[in-house]
Amino acid sequence: MTTLTATSARGAGMTSEERFVIFASSLGTAFEWYDFYLYAILAPFFSALFFPLGNDTANLLAGFATYAAGFLVRPFGALIFGRVGDLVGRKYTFLVTIVVMGASTFLVAFIPSFTTVGWAAPVVLVTLRLLQGLALGGEYGGAATYVSEHSRPNERGYATSFIQTTATLGLFLALAIILLCRAGLDADDFKIWGWRIPFLVSVILLAFSVYIRLKLNETPIFQKMKDEGKGSKAPLTESFLRYPNNKYVLLALLGATAGQGVVWYTGQFYALFFLGTLALNLDFQWAYILIGVSLLIGTPFFIVFGWLSDRVGRLNIILAGCLIAAVSYFPLFAALTHYVNPDLEKFQQTNQLTVTADPETCRFVGPWNEPTPCHDARSFLTKGGLSFVTVNGPAGSAPTLTIKSASSAKAVEGWDQAKWKSALSAAGYRDKADPAQGQLGDGRADPGHHGDLRDHGVWANCGVPGGDVPDQGPLHLDVAALSHRQRLVRRLPARHRARHRGGDRQHLLGPVVSGRGSGDELRHRAHLPARNQGPRHRRDVTAENGGAARAALPALACGPAPAGLFLWIV
Repeated sequence: MTTLTATSARGAGMTSEERFVIFASSLGTAFEWYDFYLYAILAPFFSALFFPLGNDTANLLAGFATYAAGFLVRPFGALIFGRVGDLVGRKYTFLVTIVVMGASTFLVAFIPSFTTVGWAAPVVLVTLRLLQGLALGGEYGGAATYVSEHSRPNERGYATSFIQTTATLGLFLALAIILLCRAGLDADDFKIWGWRIPFLVSVILLAFSVYIRLKLNETPIFQKMKDEGKGSKAPLTESFLRYPNNKYVLLALLGATAGQGVVWYTGQFYALFFLGTLALNLDFQWAYILIGVSLLIGTPFFIVFGWLSDRVGRLNIILAGCLIAAVSYFPLFAALTHYVNPDLEKFQQTNQLTVTADPETCRFVGPWNEPTPCHDARSFLTKGGLSFVTVNGPAGSAPTLTIKSASSAKAVEGWDQAKWKSALSAAGYRDKADPAQGQLGDGRADPGHHGDLRDHGVWANCGVPGGDVPDQGPLHLDVAALSHRQRLVRRLPARHRARHRGGDRQHLLGPVVSGRGSGDELRHRAHLPARNQGPRHRRDVTAENGGAARAALPALACGPAPAGLFLWIV
């Protein structure tokens, strides 16, 4: 086995053994993060199955509280398995942590529901979640230690940076597998039993990780300490009860790790729920894809800054990262709202929502009590991504929603979801974000922009230029008026959308009018309003006949147009 002295003396470039150590350690840790994040992403689906029925919000909070329990025990996992690693070695500790994590994740798929076994369901769920937290606490720190002890002193930042990528890769893998499962199953089937599939997949990852790690050897530093009898007999006492070791532990725990945790989970994990059910109400396919792409873009920078830390120091990198996050997170999340759901942003800017209710009915609701009308009303607004102010009302009063804008105010008395939803819709609120509606939504700043096909060389009513395009009626389309980056698509009927896996648009098989640059095309372009004819066409006409428009020729044959045609700028 290579000793520490020999390790430090080697020339530049990683050996095959070092590359295998990094690969095996990172791969196994990524699989453990996959197991860890499955719970959080799928909690909205199975929380209602494992906790008492009747209060979805309380069930979701209980599910996330159980997820938080895994975080609370992670430091204890680091202590327990760190002690084991100091006594018996890093390799065997690796095997224990990954088996505990994989087994506890796999067993989640077999937990019966609350209606079947009662309170045993949440008890078993919490127990497995605690085991996950303990295992990950030992795994993540153990992997970094293992790789660090195989690395040369001046390359430890670069080598251990691969371990830092594992959390991101684990989240990406979890999103990919869940997306495939949700795309292949009906929404009801996934909610009832399909969510268990990603947990079952974890057993495959477990078997592969164990196989890889069985090929690892003990670290050279630990082996050297063991051979020389210099291993610590009381590592916990020396770390936490002796100065200055305890000072460094507290600085690392509260100064470095806490800040890193806030930055990571806010930027990569909370953003997923912000895009989806917590704020912007974007469809899960788009939310998963956006987060997945951002993870792929950001992952290489773990390695870049790990390499840089070997040259400028760890502290400078940590402080710079926390500073950038503190300065950029608020504008970044504001930008997400602006570009993902501009209608929600505009509604919030132009309307003030107030909920007036008896404060006694607005108490905290948990699994142990019944929801109140005030709770249901505020939960409805929160799930819709709406900000509101709660005002104390008279004793015994029903919740009242007030929607106030610059020009009007409307009050809806009593909690009735249908009435509140109707009032919000009338005020301009939309409960879903549409990725294609940013340029076509209501409230456009340009009064000359219709938001329909008339702005792209389309007119109807059998030869009446500039006419409105009905849902089912004659339609003219001047293909040459379109730019090369525009494509004609049609919105599928609602009954057919499920078959297209969330897609609600299909490209038409061919253009309505063909023959770009033909004589017919030029003659028919004259029927369009001047602003739709295009500058090149106007220049051609001016050159040919001194600016006089050609005489209107018979229009194209009218025919029924597909309902809901619109242009998608790609």
